[in-house]
Amino acid sequence: MPTRRERLRVLMRLKSQRQLMLIGIVAMGLLAFGLASALWSREPVPDMVRLGKGGVSVEATAPDALSGRMPDPGEAARPSKNIGSGAASYYGNELAGNPTASGERFDPNKLTAAHRTLPLGSRVRVTNPANGESVVVRINDRGPFHGNRVIDLSLAAAREIGLLRSGVAQVRMALLLD
Repeated sequence: MPTRRERLRVLMRLKSQRQLMLIGIVAMGLLAFGLASALWSREPVPDMVRLGKGGVSVEATAPDALSGRMPDPGEAARPSKNIGSGAASYYGNELAGNPTASGERFDPNKLTAAHRTLPLGSRVRVTNPANGESVVVRINDRGPFHGNRVIDLSLAAAREIGLLRSGVAQVRMALLLD
């Protein structure tokens, strides 16, 4: 029968092995998160070169993030009404599949947003004045209910206007009238 000292030595060895395994798992998770963040960040890419599922592609115009939908050329020319500016944030995969105020399931890969008062189904052009990027989103949910934020964007919409790194940014909004 092993002595108490031998049993303690075995337990200490097992404990340090578990700690090393845990450190390794955490390190691999941080590495994976860092790589995913780098791949999904919306950094400027020269001459419409995009990294997609099939590798690198060059396109005449860039499709909306992940949806593959080509932008409507008349979208920018549509009549609109300035509805102000304020802080925008985004919500991502943590709410995927949850029902929205419009009754549809939230999909972070669609260009949608939450606004407190605009009618559901409204289309809003959201512009990030810091980089000039804009995206047209459809209001399908209510919110945001945090601080002084005026709109919550889906992950795809936030990616389109370069909001992922900062998490919150000042934006201008225009309601599309057409």
